[in-house]
Amino acid sequence: MLTVALAGKPNAGKSTFYTAATMADVDVANYPFTTIDANRGVTHVRTECPCLDREERCGDENCRDGKRYVPVELLDVAGLVPGAHEGKGLGNQFLDELTNADVVCNVVDASGATNAEGEPVEVGAHDPLDDVDFVEEEMDLWLAGIVDRNWEGVERQSRSPDFDLEAAVTDLLTGFGATEHDVTAVLRELEYPDDPKAWSDDDREDLARAIRRRTKPIVVVANKVDAAPEGAVDRLREGTDKPVVPATADGELALRRAAEAGVVDYDPGDEGFDVVGEVSEGQRKGLEAIRGAMAEHGGTGVQTALNTAVYDLLDRITVYPVQDASKWTDGTGNVLPDAFLLPSGSTPPDMAYAVHTDIGEGYLHAVDARSSRRIGEAHELSEGDVVKIVSTAGP
Repeated sequence: MLTVALAGKPNAGKSTFYTAATMADVDVANYPFTTIDANRGVTHVRTECPCLDREERCGDENCRDGKRYVPVELLDVAGLVPGAHEGKGLGNQFLDELTNADVVCNVVDASGATNAEGEPVEVGAHDPLDDVDFVEEEMDLWLAGIVDRNWEGVERQSRSPDFDLEAAVTDLLTGFGATEHDVTAVLRELEYPDDPKAWSDDDREDLARAIRRRTKPIVVVANKVDAAPEGAVDRLREGTDKPVVPATADGELALRRAAEAGVVDYDPGDEGFDVVGEVSEGQRKGLEAIRGAMAEHGGTGVQTALNTAVYDLLDRITVYPVQDASKWTDGTGNVLPDAFLLPSGSTPPDMAYAVHTDIGEGYLHAVDARSSRRIGEAHELSEGDVVKIVSTAGP
């Protein structure tokens, strides 16, 4: 399962985002380091379910009238403060947890109402653009420190006549989630000495920054947008090359709880909602404030941030394996029971391995369930494809 990590300084709203996205009970409070131990839960990205192309909806528990929710892991850990890579605050604990993440949502306080350490200040008193830069910098310097501390091992390996720099660096960075392909691609774009013993601190830092960019891409979540000064989101977008998603995690959490209580009709990712139950005047005013923020930004932003992280930055597609190509069912008659997030450009054999290693090893051919036609091994799958895999390993 893909892992999305929530990064950011304390009190930026990470835990509220996490609670809203997972509906799990965690501590949420208006003071730094509310989160001490990492929270791990399951959230979902949203896409259109293929059942929209059939006469009836599929009825799967992750499909809400054609809105398909595909599970991913969400990780919320202690907030970062300047100097985290040196161990300040709970920085080392956070950064160590980050190693297994596939993509990072940097949650910033767009209202500028918390300083660099996460302490409350007047709205607009702190520049949220500083929070975008410092989180990335802390991540880069932390990884640079790891590379630097372990570089002696690479230097020792270089004495061997069959030394391979790419293999040595891959071995060094495997724990950070870097693959051999990642290391090869990064080394091709960098200039560096052939002899590892001649590498400077800058060379190692350049390597760390490039690996981090490739293996831990960042989405900026401009949280608390409903309280942000005018133009704050535009300034964030102008000041960074990363995607910026305006969000109100508080608003999303309120809507999800109201939906659970039967007060509103709302699905995560909707651009609006309907009040369907009895509410007090205070509740109505609160809901209307959320409605105004959603109208301005196209929703609460929580679902958009997750989708941006997975579908845009990680470039994933959703595919659906079935056993019956005509009915789109599994062996027990469930319609479209499974959804897999695969890298764009994946082929039917890739899909087979994603379902199960044995299915992949026994792969024979695949059938496009929409057209009932066999597709080749080199065929690139697309978002929403429904595919029957034929394998010697069986269903």
